[in-house]
Amino acid sequence: MRRTINKRILAAATMTLAAGLATGLAGCASGHGRYTTEHIERANERMATIKAATSWDMARQQFLAGDLSKALNNVDESLDLNRAVPKSHTLRGRIMMELGQLEAAVVSYREALELDPGFVEAHYYLGIAHERFSEHDQAMERYLAAANLDPSNAQFIIAAAEMHIELGQLDKAMELLESRRSNHQHNAGVRQTMGHIAMMRGDYERAVTLFGEARLLAPDELALHEDLALAQIASGRFTEAEYSLRRLMKHKDFKDRRDLKHAQARCLIHLDRPVEARSILLALTSDSAGASDIEAWIDLGEVAMHIGDMNRVRLVAARLTAIAPNRHEGPLMMAMWSRRAGDLNSALASLNKAVSLAGADPRPAMLRGVVLDELGRRNEAASSFIDALAIDPTHDQARRMLAAVQQDD
Repeated sequence: MRRTINKRILAAATMTLAAGLATGLAGCASGHGRYTTEHIERANERMATIKAATSWDMARQQFLAGDLSKALNNVDESLDLNRAVPKSHTLRGRIMMELGQLEAAVVSYREALELDPGFVEAHYYLGIAHERFSEHDQAMERYLAAANLDPSNAQFIIAAAEMHIELGQLDKAMELLESRRSNHQHNAGVRQTMGHIAMMRGDYERAVTLFGEARLLAPDELALHEDLALAQIASGRFTEAEYSLRRLMKHKDFKDRRDLKHAQARCLIHLDRPVEARSILLALTSDSAGASDIEAWIDLGEVAMHIGDMNRVRLVAARLTAIAPNRHEGPLMMAMWSRRAGDLNSALASLNKAVSLAGADPRPAMLRGVVLDELGRRNEAASSFIDALAIDPTHDQARRMLAAVQQDD
C-alpha cells in the first residue's frame, strides 16, 4: 500500500517539475527580460562607439597621409556608426576642402557646431572656408570665435589679424595683435605678423625690431631670417642686411635663390663694394634664367657705370633694349656710353627716347639737360631741367643745373 502511494507521489512530482520546466522554456523562447535587453543595447552602443572612434582614427591618419579617398570612406563609416561626434564632422569638412568641395565642407562644419557651438576646430576651419570664398568678414568672425574659445592658440588670432590685412585695415590688425600680445609673449608668429604689418605701414625700424624678436624666439625658422634681412634693407641697414643674407644663403634651401642674390648685390652697391656686386650680377645674368632677368641687367649696368666699365655698359644697354624695349633703362645706358665716347648727338637721340619712356624717373630728363648744355643749347637744357623737377621737385642737382644755365644766359 505504502509503495503504491509513493509511486503516485513520485509520478505527480515528476509531472509538476516537467510542467514547470516547460513553462520556463516557453518563457525563455518568448524573449529576454527588460534588464537583459537594456544591457545588450548598452553593449552594442559601446561597441559602435569604439568602432566609430577606430574608423575616425584611421580616417585622420589617411587624411594626414594624403589618401583622401580612403579617409572619406572611413570618416563616413564613423559617422554612420555615431553622428553625434563634432570632430568627425569637422574631419569630413577638412577632407571635402582638400577635394575642392567647399560647399560640402561648410555643411560639415556647421553640423559640428550644431552639436557643439564651442568646438574650436570647427570655427577655425569654417573660417578658412569663408576665406577661400573671399568672405573675409565672415572668416574673421570665425577666427575671432576660435581665438576667444582658445586664447592660448596663437594661430587663431594671427588668422583674424590677416583678415584685417586683407581688408586693408592695418591699424585694426596691429591693435588686435597688440591686445592679445600678453597671451603670446613667446610666440614668434605673432611678432612676425606684426613685423609684416609694420613693413606695409612703412615703419621699417619697428619691423626690424619685431623680426629680430621673432628670430630670437624661433632661431631655426629661416623665413624669419629672410624677413629680418628685407626689413634691414628697407631701413637702410645695408651692412646688417648683407650679413643676414650671406648667412641665410649658406642653407641649401636658400643658396640658389635669385631674389636673395639680387638683394645682396644691391646691399653691396650701397656699401660701395661694386666689384663684389658685379661678380654676383655677372653670375645672375650668365645663365638661362638670367638672359631675361631685367632687374639683374639694370643693376649690372649701373655697377659697370660706377666702376667705369664702359664696354660692359654698352653690352648691357643693347641687352636691355632687346629684352625690355618699353623700358627707359636701355636707351639711358646707351646715352651714357655715347656721351662718354664723345658722341653727344647720339646720346641726345637715345635720351629723347629714354625721356618718353621714363615715367617717374627724373634721370633721363636730367641727363638730357646736361647733354643739351654741352651742345650749347641752353634754353632747351633749362626746359629739360624743369621737366626733371616736375617729376621730382626735390632733385637738388636738377635745381642747381637749372640755376647755372639760367645764370649763364
